[in-house]
Amino acid sequence: MNKLAAVKIIFLWMVFISFTNLAAAQQQYGQSGRFGGGNTGNVSYDRNGRPIPAQPKQDSLQHRDKYADSITIFYRHFDSTSIRKIDSSLNDFTKRFPQPYNYYTLGNFGTASHSLLFSPMMQSGWDAGFHQFDIYNFTLENTKIYQTTRPYTEIAYLLGNKSEQLLDFLHTQNRKSNFNFSFEYRFTNAPGTYKNQNASNNNLRFTTHYQSPNKRYENYFIFLSNKNASSENGGLKNPGKINNLALNNPYELETRLGIAGIANPNPFSTTVSTGNVYKQNTYLFRQQYDFGKKDSLVTDSVTYKLFYARLRLQHTLIIKSSSYNYYDNNVIDSQYQQYFNFSTIRDSLSYKDAWSNITNEFAAITFPDKNNQSQFFKAGLGIQLLKGTFTDTLNTRTQNYHNIYLLGEYRNRTRNQKWDVEISGKLYLNGYNSGDYHAFISLQRELSKRLGTLALGFQNTNRTPSFIFDPATAFPVSDKQNFSKENITKLSAIYDNPKAAFTLSGEYYLMNNYTYFDSFFVATQDKNLFNFIHVSAEKKFKLTKHWNWYTEVHLQQVTGNAPIHVPFLLTRNRLAFEGNFYTNLFLSTGIEVRYYSNFKADNYSPFIGQFFYQSAYITANRPDVNLFFHFRIKGFKGFIRLENINTINPSKGFTFNKYNFITPLYPERPLWFRFGVWWNFVN
Repeated sequence: MNKLAAVKIIFLWMVFISFTNLAAAQQQYGQSGRFGGGNTGNVSYDRNGRPIPAQPKQDSLQHRDKYADSITIFYRHFDSTSIRKIDSSLNDFTKRFPQPYNYYTLGNFGTASHSLLFSPMMQSGWDAGFHQFDIYNFTLENTKIYQTTRPYTEIAYLLGNKSEQLLDFLHTQNRKSNFNFSFEYRFTNAPGTYKNQNASNNNLRFTTHYQSPNKRYENYFIFLSNKNASSENGGLKNPGKINNLALNNPYELETRLGIAGIANPNPFSTTVSTGNVYKQNTYLFRQQYDFGKKDSLVTDSVTYKLFYARLRLQHTLIIKSSSYNYYDNNVIDSQYQQYFNFSTIRDSLSYKDAWSNITNEFAAITFPDKNNQSQFFKAGLGIQLLKGTFTDTLNTRTQNYHNIYLLGEYRNRTRNQKWDVEISGKLYLNGYNSGDYHAFISLQRELSKRLGTLALGFQNTNRTPSFIFDPATAFPVSDKQNFSKENITKLSAIYDNPKAAFTLSGEYYLMNNYTYFDSFFVATQDKNLFNFIHVSAEKKFKLTKHWNWYTEVHLQQVTGNAPIHVPFLLTRNRLAFEGNFYTNLFLSTGIEVRYYSNFKADNYSPFIGQFFYQSAYITANRPDVNLFFHFRIKGFKGFIRLENINTINPSKGFTFNKYNFITPLYPERPLWFRFGVWWNFVN
């Protein structure tokens, strides 16, 4: 296996060098193209999605436009007015891979994840409290509503070591100009390097968007389904043995949970004998009716009907069902007692919280300027009905809850694109979360085309701790009690200069009644007021014509003895050779390094699905080093990566067994090879 790993590194580096030289030679002979596209016809779209003439026609007898059969496609995130284009960039693999660079897992893709950056829950209202699989899931916030002139399809498949797989399929099309639908399915499966660590994620999303011919009525439908299945091994019994493996295979190491004979690293089976299975389904239907003024836009051959809304009545229905289940079908009581100080006499355990959540929201929206649909006032009322079913090994209980809340919002992106203002708030009047509130203010100003933009933000949240901290939960939380409401204030500033490829941002948090776990089963609350500061910078340095250096730096600091441990420094750097070679070939290849300073990383409790505060273990890791070779030929994108080269161990020959540990007792992946393709089609 060591020889094979060495061959992989040498082969990839030879490909990198040879392709670099070839590309540079071709560039000298003038076979270069452009990154940008071109005009896609005689009709373009404004920032509100309305058609406008790109240029007037002077003569009806014209040559055929070579772009007449091309596609015009854009999207908006749900509940946003900003129009975006599909990203075709190559240099950042994490834009396509579900795991962001600032997150880490328990050593296998699909297992519980945690951020290296401080990110407290800023959502008021009810929350179940289980977020370790959030990065893998589809959400309403990241749902895209498309508008396209032709059917568009994207297929992705990625294969990694140990039969790691990712499959992603997306299709969207407009059946008519006023009706669009999209379908997306993503499946990931990773048997893992270590015992009892197999994980899979199934994600499904279906959306529709309809607007009546007279532009007055509009509706949105969104269906989301997420299933996370992850076996839990509790960490290694003896982490020191990982550097002295008899067969040089980490799978031979014993773990603290699970039975060795039952663990099965099967890429086609994700059977969980000991672990967590979470399921979430969401149905959203929003309909709205507008009162306003009709208009039209006439071109040579087409008349576009326009409508300028002045008053909108809106109703949103959201139906959610979710279940969070930890179970162990093969309990070894001595392991629970020895490693987790948990006594049980049963041969199986199960803890499950299941929720039914129905929300009706009514709102009225006014548009002061008919020519600017990005400026509006919104006021509304919401009614939420909750039903919880709590099942442990012995019994099942049910409990009903409700919430009534008010909401308000003001947005204004000025017509000259100079100012962007957003003010929103939500107040819970009655119910389980009575007294919760959320206030948000954002002000963005374009300084100039050369200087970029400056955005300032204020956010204050008063929230009931997540339900996992509630005494009614079925999960084995010790010392159950009713905690006080958390209060979090956040001040932020972002300076962005696209011309200089530079972004500088800062965040200041003021925390009160911070709720957290400090062991496998114990919840607690810090009554002291404390501060937290986060400053970050991103910059692209153009070293030569084709060599670019991308750097991202984060600095974090907490005051006093607050129960938060994060690295003071986190940085990612990518040195890439990239450009447009031949007519359709785009290339980005080089080296990527992630480094974080030593810190007391949170431990993980598989029984309650939470990362918890600890002070006994301090990380002492090497930087994570990856080689990458990314390319694009028309609609085909290829990603070849050799990751975790930092595991090389020169003291034992050409071996790769110098593992990093972030979460205590959970080693990171060894040397890892990935090959993925993303292919889009225009039908």
